[in-house]
Amino acid sequence: MAGAAFGNPEAGKRAHLYEYKITGYFIFACIVAALGGSLFGYDLGVSGGVTSMDDFLKEFFPKVYRRKQENLKETDYCKYDNQVLTLFTSSLYFAALVSTFAASHVTRQKGRRASILVGSVSFFCGGLVNAFAKNIAMLIIGRIFLGFGIGFGNQAVPLYLSEMAPAKIRGAVNQLFQLTTCLGILVANFINYGTNKIHPWGWRLSLGLATVPATLMFVGGLFLPETPNSLVEQGKLDEGRLVLERVRGTKNVDAEFADLVDASTAAQAIKHPFRNLLKRKNRPQLIIGALGIPAFQQLTGNNSILFYAPVIFQSLGFGSGAALYSSTITSAALVLAALISMGLVDKFGRRAFFLEASAEMILCNVAVAVTLALEFGKGVVLPKGIGIFLVLVICLFVLAYGRSWGPLGWLVPSELFPLETRSAGQSMVVGVNMIFTAIIAQTFLACLCHLKYGIFLLFAGLIVIMATFIFFLLPETKQVPIEEIHFLFENHWFWKRYVSSDDDVKPGH
Repeated sequence: MAGAAFGNPEAGKRAHLYEYKITGYFIFACIVAALGGSLFGYDLGVSGGVTSMDDFLKEFFPKVYRRKQENLKETDYCKYDNQVLTLFTSSLYFAALVSTFAASHVTRQKGRRASILVGSVSFFCGGLVNAFAKNIAMLIIGRIFLGFGIGFGNQAVPLYLSEMAPAKIRGAVNQLFQLTTCLGILVANFINYGTNKIHPWGWRLSLGLATVPATLMFVGGLFLPETPNSLVEQGKLDEGRLVLERVRGTKNVDAEFADLVDASTAAQAIKHPFRNLLKRKNRPQLIIGALGIPAFQQLTGNNSILFYAPVIFQSLGFGSGAALYSSTITSAALVLAALISMGLVDKFGRRAFFLEASAEMILCNVAVAVTLALEFGKGVVLPKGIGIFLVLVICLFVLAYGRSWGPLGWLVPSELFPLETRSAGQSMVVGVNMIFTAIIAQTFLACLCHLKYGIFLLFAGLIVIMATFIFFLLPETKQVPIEEIHFLFENHWFWKRYVSSDDDVKPGH
C-alpha cells in the first residue's frame, strides 16, 4: 500500500514508494509500548482521588481534614488550599522534568526500548514506596521515583509509536499513548471508588497498585523490538532493515529504508542535538513542537480537572463517594474522546481537531464560570440540578480536550522533529509539558481559592490564544512520512522565511 501524498506533491522524494501491511508483530510492539501511557494515566487518576480520602488526610494532612469536616456539606472554593498537599501531586512532575533530559541521552544512545524499561522500573519503585509511606517525606520520595518513570516513559513512548507507524495511520497509532493514558485514569478512578470504602488503608492500595502497569510494561518491554529509526541511528543497519521488514510485513522497504539511512547520516553529523535545535532552520519545530503545544496542552486547564476532579466536586458540595463517582464519569468521557480521535484524526487532520475542539472548550469554561458566579457561594449547598449541570459541562469539556489537545499534544510534536534532533526535541516537549503540569498542579487549588469562578474564564482566554496559534502557525501533518515533515515548513507562508537549504550559510537572514 503506497504512502499518501502531502502538501506540495513534488516535495517528497520517495514517499509514494512506501509499502506496508498491518502485521501481528507491529500490533504487539505498539500495544506494549503504549502501556507507558497507562503509567501516566494511572497516576493522574489516582493522586486526586487519594488526596480527597479522609484516611489519607487524617494521617498526613490533619489541618486539611479538619477544614474539610467543618465545611463537609458546604461549597467552599478554599477547602483544599494547602501547598504541601499540592506538592504531593506536583513533586512528581518536577521530577519528570529533570529526568526527561537524562532520558534524551538514553533514548538516543541506547534506544527507545531502553528508556521504556528504565521508566517502568522507576515507576514500580515509586508505587512501592508510596504504598508503605509513613510520613510526608516518604510520600514525596515515592512521587519522585514515579516522576522519573514518567519522564522516561513520556520521552520514549510517543517517539516509539510515531517511528513504528506507517505515515497513513501514524495519528491513530500514536494516539494509543493517549488511549492508555485515559484508560489508566478511568481504572484509577474505579479503584479509588472502591478503596475509599476500605478503612484505614484503602489509599495505600490505590497508590501501591501503580506497580501493576509498571510490571506489565517492563515484562512486555523485554520482548519489545527497537524502532528501525533508532537502530539505523545506532549504526545497526542490517538489524534496522530486518525490523522494518517485519513491522511493515513486506520485503519492499527499499524506499523507506533509504530515507531512514539519509536521515541517520544527517543525524550522525550532529554532536550537540539540543544546540542544533536552536538553529534558525529548526525554528518551527522549536516554537511549535518543543515550546508552544506542550505548554498550551496544560494551559487548557484539563489536567487540573483530572488531578483534582474529586477535590473539585467535593469543594462544590458533593459528598466523598459522589465526588469519586463524578470524576469516574469524566474519565469515561476521556476514554470515549480518545477512541473518537484515533478513528478520525487521520481522516480530518490535526488542525481541524485542534480548532473545532478549542471552540467547544471555550464555551464550556464560560458556562462553568457563569454558573458558579450565579449559583455558588460559601456556606450554600449547591442545588442538585446545578451540580448535575456542572458535571455534564465538565464532561463536554473533557470530550473536546480528549480528542484534541490531549492526544494531539503528544502526537504532533513527535511528528515534527527530524531524526538528528528528535530525542532532544522530545525531551524539550516532555520538559516543557512537565514544567507547566507542575505549575498548574501546585497553583490550581490556590487559584481556585483566590480567583474563584474567574479561573475558568482565565482558561477560556488562554484557549483563544492557543487556537489562534494553531490556525496561523501549524501546517497539516496528517499522512506525511515522518522523515519528510520538514518539507511542509519549506512551503509554509510564515515558516519558509526561516527554513531553507542555505539558512546556515546566511545566518543574518
